[in-house]
Amino acid sequence: MGMSAGKDDGEPMMEMNTTPLIDVMLVLLIMFIITIPVATHAVNIDLPQPSAVPNNVTIDPIKNKLVLTASNQILWNGAAINNSQLVSIIQATKGIDPEPELQFAPEEYASYEIANQMMKIITDAKVTKFGFVGNENFATFQKAGQ
Repeated sequence: MGMSAGKDDGEPMMEMNTTPLIDVMLVLLIMFIITIPVATHAVNIDLPQPSAVPNNVTIDPIKNKLVLTASNQILWNGAAINNSQLVSIIQATKGIDPEPELQFAPEEYASYEIANQMMKIITDAKVTKFGFVGNENFATFQKAGQ
């Protein structure tokens, strides 16, 4: 393959050689990438700590129902509990063989934020038998919105 370095008529080349410019720009780009600090964005969340299981709570070995009411009250099989008690109850159910089913039934006007916190507790506990119940009550709202 032949290469052309310009005309052989003795006149200077008028094209600028951009190879050194590109090399310098690539070196500068690599230097900037190396010197940029690593983005460490963390969100600190205060998760509830487990507390003792209250005496009024019963754990069914087959299925348990977890309800979040519109007044932001958490009910485990009808008994009122808080987030830290929920953690200890779920840990207690994980010790049962086979693991009982956990049915989550948030009411219509329940707080989304509290429901999200409860879901975080459930997923962190790695509950394997989990389901939402009562969604059929909201089917009329979905059809009306279409």
